[in-house]
Amino acid sequence: MNPVLLHDLLDGAAARFPGATAVTTADGAVTYRDLAGSSARAARWLAEQGAGRGDRVIIAGAHGLLAPALAYGCSRIGAVFSILHEETTPRSLAHVLDDAEPALLVADGAGAAREAGLRSVPVFTADKAAAAIADVPDGPDDSDGPDGPPPRPAALPVDPACFIYTSGSTGTPKAVVSTHAQMLFAARAIQSVLDYRRDDVVFVALPLSFDYGLYQLFLAAHAGASVRLGGPSDAGPALPAALRRTGATVLPAVPSMAANLARMLERYGGTVPLRLLTNTGAAMPAATLAVLRRHVPGLSVQLMYGLTECKRAAIMPPDEDLRRPGASGRALPGTELLVVGPDGLPLPPGETGEIVVRGPHVMAGYWRRPELTAARFPRRDGLFPELRTGDRGRLDADGFLYFDGRDDDVYKSRGIRVSALEVEAAAHRVPGVAAAAVLPPRDGRRDAVLFAVTGLDPSAVMAALRGELEPYKLPGRCVAVGGLPLNGNGKVDRKALAGLL
Repeated sequence: MNPVLLHDLLDGAAARFPGATAVTTADGAVTYRDLAGSSARAARWLAEQGAGRGDRVIIAGAHGLLAPALAYGCSRIGAVFSILHEETTPRSLAHVLDDAEPALLVADGAGAAREAGLRSVPVFTADKAAAAIADVPDGPDDSDGPDGPPPRPAALPVDPACFIYTSGSTGTPKAVVSTHAQMLFAARAIQSVLDYRRDDVVFVALPLSFDYGLYQLFLAAHAGASVRLGGPSDAGPALPAALRRTGATVLPAVPSMAANLARMLERYGGTVPLRLLTNTGAAMPAATLAVLRRHVPGLSVQLMYGLTECKRAAIMPPDEDLRRPGASGRALPGTELLVVGPDGLPLPPGETGEIVVRGPHVMAGYWRRPELTAARFPRRDGLFPELRTGDRGRLDADGFLYFDGRDDDVYKSRGIRVSALEVEAAAHRVPGVAAAAVLPPRDGRRDAVLFAVTGLDPSAVMAALRGELEPYKLPGRCVAVGGLPLNGNGKVDRKALAGLL
């Protein structure tokens, strides 16, 4: 069956792999057949609460098996789901409720109930929602038969299926609108390159509010693989034990997670059963990968580049980073990567400019942000859909992308453009520096500041950097810290870094 709507992907997996484990949590496991049935009951329950085609359903307090059931259930009735991080503050939740105007909220806590009550939004705790869905009886076949009128579709492939709220460096969170067609194309294209297998166990310690975590459900459904949903604690020192206990073979990782795994294996020895590690969200230090390859025989690595607005734009072939250091991959099948100059025209290979992404995976735009949508998703010269990423990079003659940093990561020092990523990479090469992050010179700061997780004196780090970087690229100072603050997606929280100053 060729999936048309998001839940068709699940139904296809249920037909091909009915008894295979779809999702496992600390509380239990569910097969693809059972997950399809649970999502159908969730759809009927959502409809009973008044949710329907085009309505938004916010999921903030759903853990484990409930979130996938609700997401697929929304697809069945044409509703739009949005999964928020479990640590979303009442203030952020209030913004989402005002922005999305949902028909229903699933969230725990008195703060969530209060914000929903102020806006007359029906709210259910995760436990109550799960219990209510479990009580919904299995429904009969709803088809009208060959002689009946064709049923009105709950949604069309061009209709929204999901909102993902993402924050910029400033301002309130904005919702990236993803249609069924865009999500299915993205999942199919990514899976065609990563090639998850039927016997894979995909360990997901990333939150489902992060598209990198969410899409593991869809990639696994393509292959009939199993997803093991972990939690934030599994991304730290407990990660090696969790990987061994679950028999995980695939780990979608951000650099901080991979660094934790490398540190634990280096310190305590042993190995883990991984065959594949993927990375997106930030540049992965080569030193981290070297440690992991030394301790995990047969491990393949596929580095990736992407944004929430297109999910993935480029993926490296397995272990190609060893042959092309610094590259982020080639465009997904059926898509195109361009690097353009200030005039918007493509630049030749080797020249640095803004990265532009084209293809069916480019999202529909931002919810209720017409000006921002027009700037990020321009439709000009007959070439669309198109995503102006705001990121800088270059393409080589073979079409491999080299990411040079986001606009927020590129700054001027002594009048010359400097990439924070380059400075961070140099700091990672200093013996004794476990992790590093650069705060660019903004908000009244005249010079860039390097934060280093190290026991070295900051002056020693700066002295070592002088052998790695040109003088104009050196940060103004170094601050030694015990650890880097991370946001809910495991990325370095630069706002929190600024707070440390």
